[in-house]
Amino acid sequence: MTEKSPKLRGALDGIPTYKPGKPAAADGPTAFKLSSNENPYPPLAGVLETATAAAASFNRYPDMACTALMAELAERFDVPPEHLATGTGSVGVAQQLVQSTAGPGDEVMYAWRSFEAYPIISQISGATSVRVPLTDGEVHDLDAMADAVTERTRLIFVCNPNNPTGTVVGRDGLTRFLDRVPNDVLVVLDEAYIEFIRDEQVPNGIELYRERPNVCVLRTFSKAYGLAGLRVGFAIAHEPVAAALRKTAVPFGVSQLAQDAAVASLRSEDALRERVEALVGERARVSEALAGQGWTVPTSQANFVWLRLGERTVDFAAACEAAGVVVRPFPGEGVRVTIGEDEANDIFLRVAEEFRKEL
Repeated sequence: MTEKSPKLRGALDGIPTYKPGKPAAADGPTAFKLSSNENPYPPLAGVLETATAAAASFNRYPDMACTALMAELAERFDVPPEHLATGTGSVGVAQQLVQSTAGPGDEVMYAWRSFEAYPIISQISGATSVRVPLTDGEVHDLDAMADAVTERTRLIFVCNPNNPTGTVVGRDGLTRFLDRVPNDVLVVLDEAYIEFIRDEQVPNGIELYRERPNVCVLRTFSKAYGLAGLRVGFAIAHEPVAAALRKTAVPFGVSQLAQDAAVASLRSEDALRERVEALVGERARVSEALAGQGWTVPTSQANFVWLRLGERTVDFAAACEAAGVVVRPFPGEGVRVTIGEDEANDIFLRVAEEFRKEL
């Protein structure tokens, strides 16, 4: 008798697997991890102590409503609490957004290359991905995206700054794009790296959300705030969308440690700014050094830089690893390199200089 396996959804066939950044080797020369866009600094002052105190009660369920965090966010961003929803990092909230808007026969649109979770969460929902190529300058082609909207389009992700290229779209272009998108299509401004933006032409998505009911803003505590391991993100959206996100959230998904650490982080804004400014300064140093070596580097407004290497991508990543840093390769396309510790950045620049001579 032939044993049969449980029947699983066909939508999962061939689904791409999310590839996390490779960790630094524990027993080899690799000492620095520049593959996951993590903040190289430890938690902000007082945050670790707050999380440690919360750990004393992790035999209890967390506050499912994230009451204190919601109140803090509502005050910080001057939005009604009912316009907020939390989740396990911004990617968790992004998955809730797809679940809330799209299913079989529907379309989810995003630029490509962009955040690699977008195709995964779209396919899990059974929706069809519509990938619109970036421009030659590695920027969202908003005109082409607007042209690609159909009656089946339900959700559009605009990653700003874009992961992995670090490029941004400005206020004028984004406004024109939103004017062309039908009001019943949800546009998600994924602003996971907004704290690192220094281009004054880039709008804060919350400005656009206030006047457009079909705009949702996605944020995270994983990057600038340095809480990547605690998994807490949030969305700001008008009430119908935010309510749907709360319905699709995993019950008790955001731990009490994460909630309390996020609140403490929000209350350490001055220290946060100092750290972000230091990383932005390093980003400028690394970008200028790469340009001086002859690389064409898109202007990054995030905490990473992008090198398009095509077929040499894997070779470059291997050279970096051999020298002591792990970067994030996208085979056949390029590498994304997080701005990390000064020493790590120096190692990466030395590898880049030597590799450039071979091209």
